[in-house]
Amino acid sequence: MFAIIGIVVVFGAVIGGFLMEKGHLAVLLQPAELLIIGGAAAGTLLIANPVHILKEIGGGVAGVFGSSKFGKSRYVSTLKMMFELLNKVRRGGLLSIEGDVEKPAESLIFQAYPEFLKNHHLRDFVCDTLRMAITGGVEPFDMDQMMELDMEVQHHGATQPISALTTVADALPGLGIVAAVLGVVISMGAIGGPPAEIGHKVAAALVGTFLGILLCYGLVGPMGASMTKSAEEEQAFVHVIRVLLMSFIKGNPPVLAVEMARRAIPLHVRPTFEEMETACRGEPAAAAAAPEAAA
Repeated sequence: MFAIIGIVVVFGAVIGGFLMEKGHLAVLLQPAELLIIGGAAAGTLLIANPVHILKEIGGGVAGVFGSSKFGKSRYVSTLKMMFELLNKVRRGGLLSIEGDVEKPAESLIFQAYPEFLKNHHLRDFVCDTLRMAITGGVEPFDMDQMMELDMEVQHHGATQPISALTTVADALPGLGIVAAVLGVVISMGAIGGPPAEIGHKVAAALVGTFLGILLCYGLVGPMGASMTKSAEEEQAFVHVIRVLLMSFIKGNPPVLAVEMARRAIPLHVRPTFEEMETACRGEPAAAAAAPEAAA
């Protein structure tokens, strides 16, 4: 929602200021210039990136117009899920969750948290780490190194579409100049014609530069910045789970592992101690789902 408001403010302020100075809005409507700039930008994107990055760019741009996926409620529900899972370990040992981590889609605990199952990166991060813990013989330091390596790979993958989009944003002013130069070439060809016609062609050429700069700094660049913040939010979320898992691997009880993870949550979305305690003391979602499955 705020992204849409921001785009409206940017274009509204630019067009509003232009109209205040008695500018004619029709002069800015230059489909040919927009085709040159937009088409060339799309072409450079296709040349420089494989298909999977193009898909991630599309998903990232769509995410700009949505709300954050990692709010306070998401943290509370995920930590509650991990608390239930670790309590199961405390009662029955590590082997009691072997079925949960081997087939997470069939786990009663995980089924109660569909957001966790949909996030394949996080699901694999948790389950693969717990598989190694169940296997045994791995030192906590090595487990932490494995999780850190996994996070680095995930973060690198998340930044690739951002870098691609930022590169296109940086190229837009140059593509605007290309459109302007072509417009000047056309204007030179009209020398000797009516002054009004020449003036119109020169204005169209200048609009190319204007559009390139506006799209760079007023639209595509801010989208890239928003995608960067989304990637950082996801990285912070995975870091919280890493803190929880490391605390568990070192032998701490579930309540302490959850509290250590809560302290790692960014302040603006961190639940209070009371909120987390209330969530963890509530009825486990898996226990509530079991009677329904039996019915």
